[in-house]
Amino acid sequence: MHECEKCPRLVQWCRKVAVEKRAAYRDDVYWGKPISGFGDKNARIIVLGLAPGAHGANRTGRVFTGDRSGDWLYRAMHTAGLANQPTSVYVNDGLVLNDAWVTAAVKCAPPQNKPTPAERVKCSPFLQRELELLTHAKVIVCLGAFALQAACDELGVKPRPKFGHGVVVQAGKYSLVCSYHPSQQNTFTGKLTEKMLDDVFTKAVRLAS
Repeated sequence: MHECEKCPRLVQWCRKVAVEKRAAYRDDVYWGKPISGFGDKNARIIVLGLAPGAHGANRTGRVFTGDRSGDWLYRAMHTAGLANQPTSVYVNDGLVLNDAWVTAAVKCAPPQNKPTPAERVKCSPFLQRELELLTHAKVIVCLGAFALQAACDELGVKPRPKFGHGVVVQAGKYSLVCSYHPSQQNTFTGKLTEKMLDDVFTKAVRLAS
């Protein structure tokens, strides 16, 4: 998977960012490739995001690691008992997930954090494989409408339900729990608060049980 080049636009962007870097990380060696999922292989809860952050996962090599979106996500997961610590800074920082697996609908960092629907489709076999391997999964927390669309596409849910924070959609054996994505655009404006995200994971844990 790490050598996939199906989406030239994304491949070029990941590599470009890894060379040019952000000033704060100029001494870091960027990962600059597709990002695998991460967590407990026996997880009952899957957390599905949009795509890796250019200077987060694309830098560190682990999904939702090294940026503010990850800070919000793993703090909420720690509060819910799904992570052993509230931070995710770099790959070998000791983070362990319990009963949870975190991944993204698109595995490469996209320009402006906006992958195209076509890129999502090209990347879908990787998500499909994850769903096949995570045989204990019962709940998918969809971070944003893009993630909900990806989950619905994989599970054959038609028509796609309307996205809304806290909405729960049944899709076969899965409960899809919708949440606003913990992006800075949502957290800085107050569209997504810590309590709102905590409530989503409380609901996910309850449904998984």
